[in-house]
Amino acid sequence: MKLTWLGHACVLLNGSKKILIDPFIEGGSVLGSNPDIVAVTHGHQDHLGETVALGKKTVAITEIAKFLMVKGVPAEAMNIGGTAIVEGVSFTMTPAIHSSWLEEAGPGYSGGTAAGFIIGIDGVKIYHAGDTALFSDMKLIGDLYHPDVALLPIGGRFTMGPEEAMMAAQFIGARTVIPIHYNTWDKITADAIQFKNAVERTTALKVHVLMPGESMDITS
Repeated sequence: MKLTWLGHACVLLNGSKKILIDPFIEGGSVLGSNPDIVAVTHGHQDHLGETVALGKKTVAITEIAKFLMVKGVPAEAMNIGGTAIVEGVSFTMTPAIHSSWLEEAGPGYSGGTAAGFIIGIDGVKIYHAGDTALFSDMKLIGDLYHPDVALLPIGGRFTMGPEEAMMAAQFIGARTVIPIHYNTWDKITADAIQFKNAVERTTALKVHVLMPGESMDITS
């Protein structure tokens, strides 16, 4: 299976199915990616992004799924702690510590709570943490689901920064760590190479720093 970081928190998984997570790219578009399934971690516009325009089957928390269905998007509603099997791909919704106002719906419209996903496809488990602070139950995510890859935000200010993400990586224990949600704007500037060096100096984990649009092969 091929994993491509398209930028910000947007990741494309290309295997037996094409799964697009958080379809937003600053100054660009993901409409040409043609995914089979879209997954949305929370309602902020830099994560919901082009979900409505894509019009593809979308996995999201109940409040966002209901909003999408009103917009004509076929949505699979779920909630934190649950698992949904969609076209042979498993989506387990994990907690995230973050807000989730559904900006596209207007002021006061709840987007439920923010979440992450464990996505199981082609014998591989990918953990996309979504936007989140560090929390100790990340260790439970590692112990329960044993993800092969952890996609972790490192930008700080609106999510955890590199120091917290280092501890998150250790809690989760995925053999491959990929930093996301950084350097999109000045307020979330982070040094991914410094993060990589720190993690690899102190743990047995491997950090892969991808450039936007860059891919890597993932095996179980």
